[in-house]
Amino acid sequence: MTDKPFQAPPRSGADAPDLSKAEVLIEALPYFQRYAGRTFVVKYGGHAMGDPAAARDFAEDIVLLKAVGINPVVVHGGGPQIGQMLKRLGVESTFVDGLRVTDAATAQVAEMVLSGAINKELVDWIAAAGGKAIGISGKDAGLVTARKVTRTTRDPDSNIEQAVDLGFVGEPAAVDTTVIDTMVAAGMIPVIAPIARGDDGATYNINADTMAGAIAAALGAARLFLLTDVAGVLGADGELLSDLTPADIAQLREDGVIRGGMVPKLETCVAAVESGCEAAVVLDGRVGHTMLLEFFTARGAGTLVRV
Repeated sequence: MTDKPFQAPPRSGADAPDLSKAEVLIEALPYFQRYAGRTFVVKYGGHAMGDPAAARDFAEDIVLLKAVGINPVVVHGGGPQIGQMLKRLGVESTFVDGLRVTDAATAQVAEMVLSGAINKELVDWIAAAGGKAIGISGKDAGLVTARKVTRTTRDPDSNIEQAVDLGFVGEPAAVDTTVIDTMVAAGMIPVIAPIARGDDGATYNINADTMAGAIAAALGAARLFLLTDVAGVLGADGELLSDLTPADIAQLREDGVIRGGMVPKLETCVAAVESGCEAAVVLDGRVGHTMLLEFFTARGAGTLVRV
């Protein structure tokens, strides 16, 4: 069976040419040329994952990047979906510093949701947009080796620091990019679930931002995109901060401007750009085609972090 020949949409002689589309392409051309053959690591997560329209826009962006010669690598989260499944199963969750305490039962559910339902759904969205994606996790071909995360908390009464056992929560200890390199060379788009095996043989759930940052550094990626639920990093007056350095971030943290969930995201960005990734961007994944607006226009759309 042969592919059907391409058929252009019908044209109406009465319609005036839309020159704005050509202008957008011309504006994007230098970026296409500069980054052809380079790698973009994209962390996709947050509540945008549950929106079919947002998922379709995201998949189209990924396929477009591949079509213009850029190699996208997708790392996805799934915290809300894990929480929903645990609730359905009647499993209670507790958190320490934003990390879910993960016992053996929770780890099994996390792997089922991340490596199963979510991973294959993203592969399917990319296929529907015309791309060729393969879903894997950090366990496949030894992509990521995990180590157990350790955390301490301070008792408010005694002011004594105590170690907290988070269970099967890990962080990347090593990254072997062989499987990604092989997939990219074959024209495929890797879609990676943040699950990895430790040297102790246990399976660990890894924060998707952290996983994406480690992979971006190991690949020497041109960009790390963290798609989240906010416009980017906001200043003291609520304005979007479009460009930051690690020194800027340290000062903003000291001033109390950066706090809460943005702290670990920016820690990931700083670690990535200080370890081989050219630049990292925090973007609002709820905005359609936000990644393309950030990268292929002079205006940008989020917060860029670079040394």
